[in-house]
Amino acid sequence: MKSCFPNPQDPSSNPLSPNPIITVAAATTFSSLPDDLLLECLSRVPSSSLPSISHVCRRWSLLLHSPSFLYLRRLNHFIHPTIFTLSAPLVASLRLQNGNDANTIGPLWKVASCLPFPLASLDSFSHARLSVIGPRIYIIGRNEMFCYDVWSGIITSRCSMIFPRKKFATAVLSGKIYVAGGGSRAGAALEEYDPDTDTWRVVSNALRRRYGCIGAAVDGVFYVTGGLNIGGALGNEITRAATAGTEAYMYASSMDLFDVEARAWLRSRVVPGGGCVVAACAVAGYVYILASHAVELSFWSFDARRHGGGGGSNGSGFGKWCRIKSPPLPAQVRLDSTVRFSCVGVENKMVLIQVRGCIDDLLRRSGRSVRGLKEGLVLIYDCISGEWSRGPDLPEVIRRGACVTVEC
Repeated sequence: MKSCFPNPQDPSSNPLSPNPIITVAAATTFSSLPDDLLLECLSRVPSSSLPSISHVCRRWSLLLHSPSFLYLRRLNHFIHPTIFTLSAPLVASLRLQNGNDANTIGPLWKVASCLPFPLASLDSFSHARLSVIGPRIYIIGRNEMFCYDVWSGIITSRCSMIFPRKKFATAVLSGKIYVAGGGSRAGAALEEYDPDTDTWRVVSNALRRRYGCIGAAVDGVFYVTGGLNIGGALGNEITRAATAGTEAYMYASSMDLFDVEARAWLRSRVVPGGGCVVAACAVAGYVYILASHAVELSFWSFDARRHGGGGGSNGSGFGKWCRIKSPPLPAQVRLDSTVRFSCVGVENKMVLIQVRGCIDDLLRRSGRSVRGLKEGLVLIYDCISGEWSRGPDLPEVIRRGACVTVEC
């Protein structure tokens, strides 16, 4: 019988060998990478390409707005604090130079027309308030709110406040937006907005009902500063008339402090020397306040470091006021309602931006002929050196805008 197996002693026969196994390597794409590797790659993409990347797929869009992406961008020095000034339908951005910038050319404003959403409901950007969470600017109007993503350029409508407000205080703490003041219909309600659920809720009642107030946030405390008294005090007409002046003074030069974690109001503070608060913001653990008096301006810092600041390990300097060098404006100038400043913090600098009015006209009305201080004046205060410098003027096409600082 003939065997089907080869004869090992027959040199003419070829031993059987197994068929070679052919493996085809699967093509590796960005989409097949795990999230951590994909984040490493996306975090190194130039900022100019981020709007395109956010439209690739839902997964990439979610990664771009994750805390890990922001952390990696900051770690790789791709994040730069940038000032945005919104004045529909335009937006202007300004990036201040730092020691790591190789470019020796001074900073310049960049203007773009990228606010394609209905603005009829927003009375004016000068009356709206801006809050920032990550790369998103929340534009809070009287009856509507929008979210502008500076990375993708997308604008979406968000849930409006429970109570309509105008000229109110706002600040961001622990990823949530807090608002207070701004109208009699709102009463004393302090509202909190959760961007994850797109909902507002009332979390407390303010100590004072303010209108035209300014907000700031440091170390878990929401500061509601300045403004006018609305609603009037209780009592008869004679009592109200007698106390109206005192109450207006106390409101304009004071600030209320709300601890968002404890849900409790702390002791209110008053600006030394009084005056009317016209601008305020938080920078590096301090609240900086510009106050207008009868014939001059004063500039103050309030130590708001409660945890491990203020010269001690337990925040022993919390609550200390310090008068610092006033901005380089003409002497004996009193700001009125025709001139308005916006104040924003950029790392260790405080930037004062004139968003409305003309100082030249203000001086002309008082009989003085100083020139060169028109609209759009930008002044920069270095909190470390204690010196002022003049920045690039706001573009003429941007007027009555609202300002905010974004890491992008």
